[in-house]
Amino acid sequence: MKAVVANDHGAVALTKEIVGHLQDRGIEVDYLGIANEEPVDYPDMARLACEKYLAGGYDFGVVCCGTGIGISISANKIHGIRCALPQNVFAATMAKEHNNANFIAFGGRIEYPQPVSEMLDAYLDAQFCGGRHQRRVDKIMELES
Repeated sequence: MKAVVANDHGAVALTKEIVGHLQDRGIEVDYLGIANEEPVDYPDMARLACEKYLAGGYDFGVVCCGTGIGISISANKIHGIRCALPQNVFAATMAKEHNNANFIAFGGRIEYPQPVSEMLDAYLDAQFCGGRHQRRVDKIMELES
């Protein structure tokens, strides 16, 4: 598997943990984020990661900012991206099983009830269910028209 990962200054430490966790799972990571806290704009980082993903060769993307909200909204503005912002393991699982999310977002300044690594694992280990969920994903994507 191969992932594209990007972050802004609000999620430097968290993104470092995520990259390490993905690599520990044997996932190749193309890291496009910043490793210091010099301010950058999260919409720019979302665009960078999403455009790289859409160019091909990636299985999923991870984007992070201070809350995960701004960068996930930005990613979802890009045609072809379905970015989930899970708050726990259950939501991370459903992001893949029901919504076939191709991106997942987290916030570096958020205190999650479960470790981000567990949410990430839940997302990665889940499989899209298809069926009635495919119909709904198709409807989500039609909203881009």
